[in-house]
Amino acid sequence: MATLSHTAEPRHDHCRIVIDTCADLNPDVAATLDVDALSFPYILDGEVHDDDMWASITPEDFYERLRSGVRASTSAVPIGRYLEFFESCAEEGTPTVYLCFPAALSSSYDAACQAAEQVRASHPGFELYVVDNSLPCAGGELIALEAVHQRTAGLTAKEIAAWAAEAKSYVHGYFTLDNLHSLAAGGRIPPAAAQLSSKLDIKALLSFDLTGSLTLTGVARGRKKALKNLVKSFRENYDHEAGLPMTIVSADAEKDADWLEAAIRKEPGCADVNIIRGSVGPTIGAHVGPGMVAVLFWGKNRAEKVSMSDRIARRVRGEA
Repeated sequence: MATLSHTAEPRHDHCRIVIDTCADLNPDVAATLDVDALSFPYILDGEVHDDDMWASITPEDFYERLRSGVRASTSAVPIGRYLEFFESCAEEGTPTVYLCFPAALSSSYDAACQAAEQVRASHPGFELYVVDNSLPCAGGELIALEAVHQRTAGLTAKEIAAWAAEAKSYVHGYFTLDNLHSLAAGGRIPPAAAQLSSKLDIKALLSFDLTGSLTLTGVARGRKKALKNLVKSFRENYDHEAGLPMTIVSADAEKDADWLEAAIRKEPGCADVNIIRGSVGPTIGAHVGPGMVAVLFWGKNRAEKVSMSDRIARRVRGEA
């Protein structure tokens, strides 16, 4: 598996933190972190590429090609690639935590778990934890940033894995798309629904549940109303006391992202909030298409909003 290592000295030898490029890290931010980023594959016009966080293609070029009609798709990471990488981690011997793209959206998590099991069997005593981060897009960036902070504060690999499993329910994400054609092309929604939404200028308002699966939170007539709804969702769920960074990403829709940032900074207590700007990477971008705008931040515990029926089911499974 292609690995993008962004190392800031000194290296934290007591714990290796691994993410993947579906976390949509801002490349400048990634360069300051001592983490490993595993590249997910994507297919553009029939040719396979590694998502290398815009090292080989710019966001503008990628999304312009999609606008011109070029097809993009993705494929799961094969178990062999995970085996190769985890073997190298085991040979190094540093306890390792992999914060993986959600199982609800990709079979890559299952492949990573199978590979990790094999590597642990062949390297007894090696600490290797695979955590389903349940956070699509730049939600993975936020939890990675804080995981690095917790490592600096002294948490062990085992503790970071447990922390991430708990912390992910505090990360919120709300986004809107310019249209639904890419989701329809990928089989996520019926083509007729995409065509109807375009004719009526209906913009979908989306989020994700506790597993990372996409959820429809509402619709808005027109782009500006959709963006205002993102601000409303932020206002209702943001935790001002946390003092943690948030992120705004777009799929080549920088003007709308600028508007969203300016609107959020007008919210009480948010004038100086640390907002990381970034571009939706090609792996996610292949499914959402040009024009996506998203805001992701730390907020209220989303697990507390789980229905009574789901809470009972979780207790039956021994999860709560």
